[in-house]
Amino acid sequence: MTAITFENGTITIDPGIVAKGLRLDPEVLREQLRSGAVTSLCEKGEGEDAGRFRLTFFSANRRLRLVVDASGAILTTSTADYHRKAGSTGQPR
Repeated sequence: MTAITFENGTITIDPGIVAKGLRLDPEVLREQLRSGAVTSLCEKGEGEDAGRFRLTFFSANRRLRLVVDASGAILTTSTADYHRKAGSTGQPR
């Protein structure tokens, strides 16, 4: 199985990739996804970026961003640490 797959408009990603990038235990990642403590954003490339997707995952203090092609190959990976303001439920600005 490829780490990232696209099927019928659904993206599936190996949770180990996200857990590692967010520095979370995979079980903790699952719990935080269910509770909404970890959120995600998918952006589809246009123009010269057509055929690419930017997948971003946010935890309480870390961001993981993957740029992948339509076959699911990871082209770039980046992470960043940050701190949300108390009471913030949105993504960092």
